[in-house]
Amino acid sequence: MSATSALAARLRPAAVRRRLRDAEVRNGLALAALTIALTVLASLQQDWIDWFPLAALTIPLLLGSQLLGPRTLSWFVVFVMAMLVIAASRQRTITDVDAAAIGVYFLLGLLILVVSFRRSWLGVGGFRGESMLVDLRDRILSQGGMPALPAGWHAESAMAAAGGTRFAGDFVVAAAPGGERLEVVVVDVSGKGEQAGTRALLLSGAFGGLLGQMPPERFLPAANSYLVRQGWEEGFATAVHLCIDLLSGTFEVRTAGHPPALLWRAAEGTWETVEDTGPVLGLIDDLEFDCAGGVLQPGDAVMLYTDGMVEAPKIDIESGIRELLAAADAIAPGGFNGAARRLIEQLGSRDDDRALVVVSRS
Repeated sequence: MSATSALAARLRPAAVRRRLRDAEVRNGLALAALTIALTVLASLQQDWIDWFPLAALTIPLLLGSQLLGPRTLSWFVVFVMAMLVIAASRQRTITDVDAAAIGVYFLLGLLILVVSFRRSWLGVGGFRGESMLVDLRDRILSQGGMPALPAGWHAESAMAAAGGTRFAGDFVVAAAPGGERLEVVVVDVSGKGEQAGTRALLLSGAFGGLLGQMPPERFLPAANSYLVRQGWEEGFATAVHLCIDLLSGTFEVRTAGHPPALLWRAAEGTWETVEDTGPVLGLIDDLEFDCAGGVLQPGDAVMLYTDGMVEAPKIDIESGIRELLAAADAIAPGGFNGAARRLIEQLGSRDDDRALVVVSRS
């Protein structure tokens, strides 16, 4: 382990503890502010009862549902309901409409209590729960970032989720161990959008740990064994694994139930498919995957993609691949810088997750 890595390992627990302390402080401050606001509102309601609306007492309740942790929130809701009873008892007259409104306020408090109890097993809620999801989303997106490559090589990736969400079942993981080899895997988890996002997050972390840490021919068998052990009902995934020797340009492609990789030959000015079909990941253990490959010459490129790029309603995969080849053919003469983003915005089904990677040699 390098000195920098060792230092980061020592600092990480301290950073985690600091973030937890900050969260506790924010939670306490939010509770204090809400309690003061509620007391002030209740006082105003009693002093200016003729014009101050009783419904104003629900404002701290709604704010607390977003700012407070589950355990604190339950007690705060009880406090709000008590203040609401006190305020209602000070009313000179209570009409049927007022009684119905108070019943609605109590129902609102009950619903917030139920949500609080449901969140309590996780221990977070409101904005903190959302911030955790955002952090997880950012981590899965950062896995798809391409590592720094030596001069003469360019790699880029682009992803889009079904329905415009930020959680997708398609993901990309890349690694360049030692700077002499580039490995990229493009994975399509069963399902789409947020339904597959949690499984994609788990797999991206596991595959990221495997990628570059074992011989390329062992990556897909190891990934398949890991997925089989999860025992998910929808536990299958397709993947394509690319390994390029950055010194010689030699590349290998292994496919697990995934659409074929596409290879641009600059000398001929044509695209060709890298035919190599292997079994889907996660269904049967102890699988082996065949290899297809060749050598990337200057000007050549390899494209990896998921089926969302080439499949859509009323469009089969063969027609989709031809459409992708036609769009890529128009881009190739000008170079592949920015090609991944342009292609993913131009092609594919908006109702399916999409991911695309382009690796080129200049």
